[in-house]
Formats: sequence, C-alpha cells, structure tokens
Amino acid sequence: MKHFKTTSILAVLLVFVDMGISAQDTIMPLWPNKIPNQEASNEKERVETDRFDWVTNVQQPTIEVYLPTKSNANGQAVVIFPGGGYYGLAYDWEGIDMAKALNSKGVAGIVVKYRLPISKSIVEGKEVVPLQDAQRAMRLVKSKAAEWNISEGKIGIMGFSAGGHLASTLGTHYDDTVYEKQDEADELSARPDFMALIYPVISMDNETTHSGSKGALLGENPSDELANRFSANKNVTKDTPPAFLLHAQDDDAVPVENSILMFSALKKEGIPVTMHIYSKGGHGFSLALKDQRLKNWISLLYDWLDNLE
Repeated sequence: MKHFKTTSILAVLLVFVDMGISAQDTIMPLWPNKIPNQEASNEKERVETDRFDWVTNVQQPTIEVYLPTKSNANGQAVVIFPGGGYYGLAYDWEGIDMAKALNSKGVAGIVVKYRLPISKSIVEGKEVVPLQDAQRAMRLVKSKAAEWNISEGKIGIMGFSAGGHLASTLGTHYDDTVYEKQDEADELSARPDFMALIYPVISMDNETTHSGSKGALLGENPSDELANRFSANKNVTKDTPPAFLLHAQDDDAVPVENSILMFSALKKEGIPVTMHIYSKGGHGFSLALKDQRLKNWISLLYDWLDNLE
C-alpha cells in the first residue's frame, strides 16, 4: 500500500478527467453587471423542501449546468425552465431531474433559475423580467458552447407549465430587445434551435389560460395588446423553432387547448411540430416515473431529439 502514492493517485485522476465524468459542472450567475429591472430589497430567496425543492423570491438568477461524459456527448444541449405558475420554481422536479435524464442520452442539461414577476425586487416591466433571464441564459450557453462540448445549431429549450410559457415566449420573442447589452455574449442570437413544451401555458386568453400564471405575469386586468403579446400561439412566425408538445387531456390546471393552439399556429406557418396528448395524466407529472401510463413519455422526446434535422 505504501507504493500506491502520488503518481498512482494522479494517474487515476487523469483517467477520470479524460473520461469527462458527468456531474453538476457549475452554477453561474446570469448577469455579470447590474441585474435589469431589479433593485435591492429586503426580500430573501427561499427554498422549501417537501415533495420537491420549491424555490421562491429568486434574487440572483443563475444557470446550473449538467454535462454528459465527453465520450457520450452528442453535442446537443437543452436549456430548461421549471414551472411554478410564475410564483415559484419546481426546481429539481422539473429542472435538475430532467437535466440528469438528458445527460443519460448524451445531451447537456442547463437549468435556469429565473426571476419571478411577483418579486418585490422587480421595479418595472415585470412582464419582461422572465424573458430577460431566458434570453440571457440562451446567449450565455451559446457563448460557452465550445467549452462545454456543445455543437452550434443544437441548443434548444424546454419548459414545463409556466416554464413552458416562458420557453414558448423565448421561442417567439428571442429577437425582442428587452435589456441593454452587458458583454460579448449579448451579441449572440437568443434564438433556440428547437423547443420542447411540456404541459405548457401558451395562451393568455381567459378561455384557455392558466389564470394564476396570467395574473402573476401580466396582472389582473392586462390590456388585449399585452395579452396577445404573451400568447405564443399569436406570435409564431416562419422563423419560430421546431417544437415538441406534450400534454394530458385531463389536465385541470392548464387546459390541453394550450398545446393544441400552439400546434395549429406552428403548422400554419410550416414549422415542424410533433404533439403527443395522453388521455389521462393530469398536470405537473414531470418524468412520471411511477405512472405506468406516462413513464415512457421521455422516450418520445429522446426519439424526437435524435431525429431533429
């Protein structure tokens, strides 16, 4: 045992480095300078742990990076927006767990801890604050692509529920100017190459929206102009990225019509779109590992990712 010293230990470590062991790679703040539309307040970020980690009062938005091993990496990356009705973030349930699942298929998973419009620290333009963080997250990931073994043209987004609304908002408003540039990363396009929207809020029309998400983002009586701007189905263009949609017909929180509206809007513009609707499943099921009906939905996503052009 005495002979197993520094050189042997170093050799083992070099093997692990060469393999590119998968792990949480880093947590990075989104904003290098002043966070836009935010002032210091006495509000503190909170994490409640029950069925999953529930994060509220986000003050310092970040990305948390999970990379597959270099030998398994296929060059794809997915920037993930957890849901929570714009009141909080189901951070591990719809974020970290998904990043790790993607890693198993060679895909980098980057979880965004984005600010919430109900925060007391937001001083103006609360409806654009999540979009600011989403655009910045996409640009930051693109700026790190070479370092993280990610291929250009293979960086997409994924969102659940209200996080799906944010993802679809980024997919349709990636070119909007919603903050002042802070560094070279902000010279990059915020356009995602694809988007996966899982039981997403899409429409801000009263008949189909999730009222909690709408109220938190836009206030109780937003103008029609504002509601239309944040209804992704009304802002699809021929440059909107291809999409994967997943929903349950019996979703009693976010009506399935949200995904159907988005499917129709994408189809009308000739955007490649795949949609899967389960008859039962409810809302907020994430990976659904304990649900015999739903647990294989992630395989549908993997197949879709494998066949993206």
